[in-house]
Amino acid sequence: MSDGFLGSDEFDERAHQLYNEGQYDEALEVLKDGLSLYPNTVELHVGMAYAYLAREDFPWARRSFERALTLDGEHEDALAGYGEVLLKVGDAAGGSAAFDRILGLGLADDHELMLQIGRALFREGQLAQAHRYFELAVMARGDAPEPAACLGYTCHRLGREADAFYWLRRALELDSRYSEARIYLANALYDRGETDAALYHLEKTQPEDHFDDLALWRAIELKKALYQLPDADPELTPWLERLGEITNEPDAIDELLAEIEAMQPDGTARDPNQLELFGAMLTELQTMQRRHGSLESHAVSTLSGNTFRGTWEEILLQFKASEMAWAECTLGEFMLGLALDGRAQTGVVIPVTTPEAFLRGSAEAGVVRIIL
Repeated sequence: MSDGFLGSDEFDERAHQLYNEGQYDEALEVLKDGLSLYPNTVELHVGMAYAYLAREDFPWARRSFERALTLDGEHEDALAGYGEVLLKVGDAAGGSAAFDRILGLGLADDHELMLQIGRALFREGQLAQAHRYFELAVMARGDAPEPAACLGYTCHRLGREADAFYWLRRALELDSRYSEARIYLANALYDRGETDAALYHLEKTQPEDHFDDLALWRAIELKKALYQLPDADPELTPWLERLGEITNEPDAIDELLAEIEAMQPDGTARDPNQLELFGAMLTELQTMQRRHGSLESHAVSTLSGNTFRGTWEEILLQFKASEMAWAECTLGEFMLGLALDGRAQTGVVIPVTTPEAFLRGSAEAGVVRIIL
């Protein structure tokens, strides 16, 4: 059938399929053919802009997005892409304005769009702004693991490690098979010196889950040290094979180096003692007097998504009541059980002397999040 008999939607669909297959040049050819017949079709201009963006032809991408926005100034996909292009060419203010326009259109509840914007900002080092959009994505889809994980990555880059551990573990609570979040968490624990906790998570992954060699090297190193394995041990074979596959791919190495640089700009390992400092800063509480009486009221969010309010002891009692497996246990047994689990997964020793100490320590470990 001649392309002349195709509608604009069919050109767009063809190009979209080619784009998803990474065939950007071919997608552009289809879009150009479509625009020769339907020059005022917004979707075709938007598709062309994203294809140029994928090829890193930023001036051409910008031009196509601007053409689309001339035809429809409220097209959310065009605004999101336009903002990303402006970030790429160094116009951070222009990019932020385009993203703000999307919020002004009332689209903050579109979690995919919020994720797209957050990722664009994250890639360009606009971490505080990225955090804002990832939070909106979490608010829109609290049951989706990806927004929680992205929030965890951003908090980690911002140095807010307790929050980072909370959101990464929240992502794993929502999807225990989310290997990307688990590998990131393992690397963060390793950097902090919590090698047992790092290995705990690395052993829950498979070699094929890894796409850079950092965590693979660490898994091999930790397995050899903990289990006293020789280099030729069969347990290490699949990990070494995967390592060989990855280190033969130059692009993967380049990406790994960029990742390391982004995670540790000064080139040094994080001081494990800094976590306590960050945790103390992050969990410093604002207090509020109750209407009747002088007891303080707090709010704590758990990994399962529940939020409890009251005094420290009331919160802990609510927390225990929500965990059916602990229904017949005492409060002390409940704290001890969760503290041991948290120690295994995060490497942080959680005190169990009082409800307040337990909840504050749990926040530092990323087991809960203190909101108030």
